[in-house]
Amino acid sequence: MNRQAEIKRKTRETDIHLWIDLDGTGDSKIDTGIGFLDHMLELFSRHGFFDLKVEAKGDIRVDYHHTVEDIGICLGEAVTKALGEKKGIRRYGNVSLPMDEALASVALDISGRGMLVFNVNFPDLTTGLDWDEVKRFDVELIKEFFRAFAQHSSITLHINLAYGENGHHIIEAVFKAFARALCLAVEVDKRIEGVMSTKGMI
Repeated sequence: MNRQAEIKRKTRETDIHLWIDLDGTGDSKIDTGIGFLDHMLELFSRHGFFDLKVEAKGDIRVDYHHTVEDIGICLGEAVTKALGEKKGIRRYGNVSLPMDEALASVALDISGRGMLVFNVNFPDLTTGLDWDEVKRFDVELIKEFFRAFAQHSSITLHINLAYGENGHHIIEAVFKAFARALCLAVEVDKRIEGVMSTKGMI
């Protein structure tokens, strides 16, 4: 089964080329122009065992919003395309993951209904952001990234932070938990005939 997808999206604000293999080994090649986002996508690839390539050019001289959101759109579209008819997949994934003092949980359902529930508060938007590139990253864009992903993948996505103090650790825990939960949900189970739904479709 070839569960790969390629998405190209070009607007007046961004030019993005994204490729994913859901059955990879965690190899990645990421260049978004935003160092902190590159790091998070590399973590997503590695911890979800997804091979991922992202090349993005955006109006980051204005801000990071358009680039971050549009990459979320492309990733959502790519996951949906790679899943195809979704036959045999487990559909659900739920992971709680620690990153030092932070604990994040991600639960998701490949339901055909895109929705984001995002309960992540950053105690101090400046504390713990360890280098200049991170300090210039607006942490509110994390929610925008996942909202775009959920809407364009038609996945129900719940992200909750139990606790955490360091901004970098919080975001890293979220991305790693997201990767692991998605890895579980897209896994093929030979016991499942067709799709995991009494309706016969998801």
